[in-house]
Amino acid sequence: MDFANMTQTDWMLLAILILIGIIAILVLLTGVYVAAVLRIILKQQSGEEVHESLWSRWLKKIGGTEQPVEVQEQVLMLDHNYDGIRELDNHMPPWLKFLYFATVVFSVGYLLAYHVFEWAPLQEEEFEIEMQQATIAIEEYKKTQANLIDESNVELLSDAAALEAGKAIFVQNCAACHGNEGQGGVGPNLTDDAWLHGCNIKDVFKVVKYGVPQKGMVPWQNSLKPQEIQQVASYVLSLRGTNPPNPKEPQGEKCE
Repeated sequence: MDFANMTQTDWMLLAILILIGIIAILVLLTGVYVAAVLRIILKQQSGEEVHESLWSRWLKKIGGTEQPVEVQEQVLMLDHNYDGIRELDNHMPPWLKFLYFATVVFSVGYLLAYHVFEWAPLQEEEFEIEMQQATIAIEEYKKTQANLIDESNVELLSDAAALEAGKAIFVQNCAACHGNEGQGGVGPNLTDDAWLHGCNIKDVFKVVKYGVPQKGMVPWQNSLKPQEIQQVASYVLSLRGTNPPNPKEPQGEKCE
């Protein structure tokens, strides 16, 4: 078992399993003990001679019942008397002492594992580890959900790989109307601050997806995947302020 890479959840599960195991052993021993005592009582009532085995004597010892209750009372009886109520100087039974010492051993092991040898991370470290794992899981989930992007949840991409992919889509599908550098042609200039249909990522995504048929802009939702529309829309927005040669005159309203 790799204790160094165990998470807080793994340690908790291990501790619970150990505790369940201890409880199961105690329950089993208690059942065997009760069965042995009942067997002895039944033999005594039937007049049979009782021969206790080493196992039976050991069970009585760990239960603190080697002697009959009447004998124990005589030994343990104190001189205290409260309105006729006498007090016994009872001690913890051996099985309870064993359980107590087991908790002490467990606490020492816990101290060594978490604070001395640092085999397991503390709460703050565990939180950081789980946050990192959650971040990775979110990124993996996003990869599987790439084609569920629409104009309501699209986000602006800024990494070089996404913009390069967007540029390739733009050159292949959009440059004929908007120019290779976005300077404009049949379509409007995409590098200035004047925009006809909005200048944020959701506006541009929507225009690319649904088009503007009345102005000659065709819809691309049946030709491009949602992720590809996001990439080309992000690339279009990256062209603002690039000042290419021979730009077309501004159209639309200035967009901050």
